[in-house]
Amino acid sequence: MERGEAYGFSAVMSGTFLLSCLLFAAINRRQRGPYMDEAFHVPQAQAYCHGRFLQWDPMITTLPGLYLASVGVVKPAAWLFGWTGSVVCSAAMLRFINLLFSAGNFYLLYLLLLKIHQKNKVVSGFQRILSTLTLAMFPTLYFFTFLYYTDPGSVFFTLFAYLMCLYGNHKTSALLGFCGFMFRQTNIVWTVFCAGNVVAEKLNEAWKTELQKKKDEKISSRKGSLSDLMRILRFLIKYLISLKNLVTLTALTWPYIILVTVFFVFVFVNDGIVVGDRSSHEACLHFPQLFYFLSFTVFFSFPHLLTPTKIRKFLLSLRKHPVQYSLIAVISLFLIWKFTYVHKYLLADNRHYTFYVWRKIFQRHELVKYILVPVYMFAGWSFADTLKSKSIFWILMYFVCLLAVTVPQKLLEFRYFILPFLIYRLNIPFPSLYRQLLELAFYIVVNAVTFYLFLNKTFQWPNSDEIQRFMW
Repeated sequence: MERGEAYGFSAVMSGTFLLSCLLFAAINRRQRGPYMDEAFHVPQAQAYCHGRFLQWDPMITTLPGLYLASVGVVKPAAWLFGWTGSVVCSAAMLRFINLLFSAGNFYLLYLLLLKIHQKNKVVSGFQRILSTLTLAMFPTLYFFTFLYYTDPGSVFFTLFAYLMCLYGNHKTSALLGFCGFMFRQTNIVWTVFCAGNVVAEKLNEAWKTELQKKKDEKISSRKGSLSDLMRILRFLIKYLISLKNLVTLTALTWPYIILVTVFFVFVFVNDGIVVGDRSSHEACLHFPQLFYFLSFTVFFSFPHLLTPTKIRKFLLSLRKHPVQYSLIAVISLFLIWKFTYVHKYLLADNRHYTFYVWRKIFQRHELVKYILVPVYMFAGWSFADTLKSKSIFWILMYFVCLLAVTVPQKLLEFRYFILPFLIYRLNIPFPSLYRQLLELAFYIVVNAVTFYLFLNKTFQWPNSDEIQRFMW
């Protein structure tokens, strides 16, 4: 990092943290007590603060990583500054932990952009800082910086594990992956993703060697043709049935293998992945979740994905490959028909944006979910098109992880899309400065609207005196 870039980064990060602190103070003045899931998280953390580590709320579905981390920060701070009484482990103090995680995420996002795009010498320091600021302001993540939820900490440890993986520190990466798993069990998928990065790198090296031997350089560039995909599949089978290759991959990824083994032991002992309240968090094959994620990604990355050039290229691809797209459309229609699930929370909780998305769009008519298939197809094509700079093995590995983290979820919840979106956004090529500025401006507007609604447009449910607020 050059001196000018270092100063610029420090200034932007400090300014963002200061503004976040001001917003944090405003939110805590308006909402002093626990809100929504905080009603479970805050008392649980307070029990840990008082040394009651065997106390557990059965409504909590995640492992106690958030509460252990909170006690590990708050208790030493209370001893150092002489805090006593109700201020220690108050709702505001616990929320501040996420503000610290948010600052850590800012730094990690910058380091990841620096590492992933290190070969791109055209990208300026200003663009890196701008992209970091944009991703740190990603609305769905940024909102939960100010509440005591697991998301900022979950993202912090997962991004940290990814960074260590990219630097080849796999034991450290696996340890951080375990911390992420303690925040949210589904983060085990991103441990597999880190291992997959190592495997994809080795596969790519072997594939290039294979191409060079056969002096057929064209194959590596035509990722879309069926014959190339079949050839890659045959190569994969041949590579993975080799004992020598398997030993090499195992030697490289053993820390991740140990962690995944621990996860399966946990699932066996716990008789499931969810810790508590299993009736509301049942796993199922909810394939349309992938379509919702792709639509979510196009919405938040529209300056990169929803451009006239992209639309023209998609229509041209549609005209050149009508049979393939027709088959994809038929499969999509079938998946929507047979595998669409509507969670009771989605229909009942009018505090969440997803309630209004479902009611205003999907509940307008029974056919709407089928009519949206062309939109999903464009979203999927545009999504894949922006990743074409990555190796085919990286794309396959990411896609498998994306399926694993989205499809089993019955509830449509935008928070579940945060990590797959960030990892996708980190790995696409740097857009033009104009598109970066447009993306940042869009995020700022969305955040401003969200916080305005949360703070000022309160309402009450019938037969309840509690103030309700709109949120993600």
